[in-house]
Amino acid sequence: MGAAGADWLTRPERESDEHPDEALDAIGIQRGSTVADLGAGVGYFTWRLAGRVGKNGVVYGEDIQQAMLDLLAKNMSTRHLTNVRAVLGTVEDPKLPKDSIDLVLLVDVYHEFSEPEKMLDRIRESLKPNGRIVFLEYRAEDPEVPIRPEHKMTVKQVRAEVEPEGYKFDKTIEVLPQQHIIIFRKP
Repeated sequence: MGAAGADWLTRPERESDEHPDEALDAIGIQRGSTVADLGAGVGYFTWRLAGRVGKNGVVYGEDIQQAMLDLLAKNMSTRHLTNVRAVLGTVEDPKLPKDSIDLVLLVDVYHEFSEPEKMLDRIRESLKPNGRIVFLEYRAEDPEVPIRPEHKMTVKQVRAEVEPEGYKFDKTIEVLPQQHIIIFRKP
């Protein structure tokens, strides 16, 4: 999605469709931690993460489009958040600091990767030992989820792609109305 479609990322019904705060409650974001929001777009989850990690934590809001990062920076400034660092990544590398991230969050973005193996490799390098990578993806198993099929994934599909890249499956949390929360750890 380009910056021209950014309004869709902040549509009013997103709160009721996706329950972002309930998702973050289920994931468990620690105060003082360092987290990354990959494919952050305008920062819909980034600002929520910034509040949860607190002033002693850091959030990297990563996107591959500078126009999205410009909108993210504007939104963080409006919210007076100073613990967010915008990062311009590439399709092969999120450009995150090595061995420094406690949690990487990918909200409805993994299925968009054109180079998933390379991205997963670079993400793994950025994680601390036992760091978590968390996927929120629309449930492909549920035909009632009103999202086009190419924007949905099954848990089996995510596991089949992520585990061979050196991640250990931790758990799936099913508390959201339309999405899976799928968590892996760096061994």
